[in-house]
Amino acid sequence: MVRKIRAKLVLQLRAEGLSGRAIAGSQAMSRKSVTQVLEAADAAGLGWDDVKDRADSEVYGLLFPGRGDHHSVFAQPDWKAIHKEMARVGVTLKLLHGEYADECAAAGDPAMSYDRFCRTYQRHVLVTGAASRVGHKAAQTIEVDWSGP
Repeated sequence: MVRKIRAKLVLQLRAEGLSGRAIAGSQAMSRKSVTQVLEAADAAGLGWDDVKDRADSEVYGLLFPGRGDHHSVFAQPDWKAIHKEMARVGVTLKLLHGEYADECAAAGDPAMSYDRFCRTYQRHVLVTGAASRVGHKAAQTIEVDWSGP
């Protein structure tokens, strides 16, 4: 994965009088990346005084509009509804992916593979903090597994 150029920091160091080579060396960046930032800032007419009160991502967006935006080509399911369905007995991700793929085929949209579907669902669960847990108080109930000979 490519790291985003820290454009605001480059402009700050340039305003402090450092050369492009010095900025690249001190920040472990390529000289080409530093040059791209400085050329984009010159083309946009932006300097350190114009961007010092802005967020890093906003400065990057001003210098490189449209770069770094990622939009999936696949139809995105309603992840909250999928998580709610997963709480039901007998529902699996394989079953939900099959339903999702059928809906996409009917709508003519591209559907993501089962592997990507599972990874994206896992990312959704991690980001939202959603978890399917069985709540119980200690010493009130017991679950026994009678497997074995």
